[in-house]
Amino acid sequence: MTEPRLSFKEMCAKYDVTPRTLRYYEYIELLSPERIGRSRFYGAKELARMTLVMRGRKFGFPLEDIRQWLMIREHEGDEAQMKTWLELADRQLGELEDQRNQLDETLAELKEMRDATAKTLG
Repeated sequence: MTEPRLSFKEMCAKYDVTPRTLRYYEYIELLSPERIGRSRFYGAKELARMTLVMRGRKFGFPLEDIRQWLMIREHEGDEAQMKTWLELADRQLGELEDQRNQLDETLAELKEMRDATAKTLG
């Protein structure tokens, strides 16, 4: 039995990305679909990679980090990939914590200014 494959259009719909985004992901070697003539087809490996790419983007990872992380598995195996993942995740968690702290400070300042303005109006 052959593995299920998605067309270019089906891939865009499944992951809710534009054709331009999908072509860009191919260009930077995040994905490498099977090509038959001018058509592209995405099998199980490409679907798994795209799922990881989308998850990485959700967590705020740069595309280059995602690309390198995906390549580690192919060249160095699962354990090396998992170790790298831990390093990347720790770094990203730190960055997100910093962003949250900055956002909390901004919110507090804005509320303070808003309350002060409201108080002057009576």
